[in-house]
Amino acid sequence: MPEPPVLLLRNATVIRGQAKVFDRLSLEVPAERNVAILGPNGAGKSTLLQLVTRDLYPTYDVDSRIEVLGRVRWNVADLRHLLGVVSHELQVRHQREIRGVDVVRSGFFGSIGIHAHQTLDESELARVEESLERLKIKPLRDRMFNAMSAGEQRRFLLARALVGDPRTLLLDEPTTSLDLRAAFELLTLLRELAREGRRLVLVTHRVEEIPPEVSWILLLKEGELVAAGEKQDVLRPEALSDVFEVPLRVVEREGFYALLPGPEMSAISRASSVSAGSVRQARTP
Repeated sequence: MPEPPVLLLRNATVIRGQAKVFDRLSLEVPAERNVAILGPNGAGKSTLLQLVTRDLYPTYDVDSRIEVLGRVRWNVADLRHLLGVVSHELQVRHQREIRGVDVVRSGFFGSIGIHAHQTLDESELARVEESLERLKIKPLRDRMFNAMSAGEQRRFLLARALVGDPRTLLLDEPTTSLDLRAAFELLTLLRELAREGRRLVLVTHRVEEIPPEVSWILLLKEGELVAAGEKQDVLRPEALSDVFEVPLRVVEREGFYALLPGPEMSAISRASSVSAGSVRQARTP
């Protein structure tokens, strides 16, 4: 029997503040694939993840439905044990005097830092040490989180996400603010985790950070599902040019994809260069 989807939406409307992010949106985030949710800023990508984690709920409608891992109702504490989350928002919420090791320990509770009533048994403490070792951050265990580099912080958040041994990892723009080396190191870790059987749900607006292990793409624009399907079928120049509103070419190598300016953009660039050169020449006495 197939696994239920990570997220199933039927005619879901989501309002944040004064903005209607989704208007009767229907889609599925399949459970049997590693998935990337792709689209420009403002497309609604992060909102989808917050529906999975129950940080957001759709408005009630008699014919709407939302299921997470096959269930309509969840105890949020139970759900958090099944999901590992790494996001820029979570990183910002940890910007305070919290030791790195306590960031990882808090993964058992879904809290920000550790509180006096939260205790771990010997097996859980051992898993914390294993997670620190796996992410190569043991020497930083007692450093304050807000004194770390962005790459170090992201490693601690990934260790936090993994400490409870979740099957599903939710990754919201995981390489944001990382330099090239830190971004490549993080992608290498994510690839290893995918090969070990972790399920990746990756939110991004950058095609090049989608690892080869991701095979299913949901393409969003302005709160609407533009396409959903196999990676090679969705990552096409026509669809991506429409979604990102700029002419694009798509290059694939060793399972990674990258976007390049389309021929039209090259022509515009050449015309701009010629125009700029003519202006400079005209201004030369």
